[in-house]
Amino acid sequence: MGRRTKTLTYQLATVLAVSLVAGAASAQCAPDTVTVRGDFGQARFAVDVADDPAERGQGLMHVEQMPTMTGMLFVYEAPQTASFWMRNTLIPLDMIFASADGTVQTVHAKAIPLDETPILGGDDIQYVLEINGGLAARLGIAPGAVLQHPSIGPNAALPCGS
Repeated sequence: MGRRTKTLTYQLATVLAVSLVAGAASAQCAPDTVTVRGDFGQARFAVDVADDPAERGQGLMHVEQMPTMTGMLFVYEAPQTASFWMRNTLIPLDMIFASADGTVQTVHAKAIPLDETPILGGDDIQYVLEINGGLAARLGIAPGAVLQHPSIGPNAALPCGS
């Protein structure tokens, strides 16, 4: 198992333990957790955060497997046109593109491993959550859902603590 996979597995165990202790009703807001809330309900993901150019460039490349309910949150300094590809990415991914307030704008389902075709997420995107391919549909994550994470600023649609 690679370093990133071990980290994601550890984070998943930590998030599950914290969720059990804190109770389902209270919202978690920690640097290694993204909560997604929408018409489907709520889901929490243990995440690695990619918030600088080197981390964003590496992304989930070379990861051979990723536990369910884990992923990577890409954080940009400002809203921008977002385009991703799957170079050196070995597992199918769902890409959840969100605006500056954390509102999901686009969900790209089941990006094809190793495909270098650009995946356009839209304009004015500041956050991208990558999770296992097919999971967004299984959970019901769709445009209009909101992300909660400490990186999402003071104008967050779902502020920390709510």
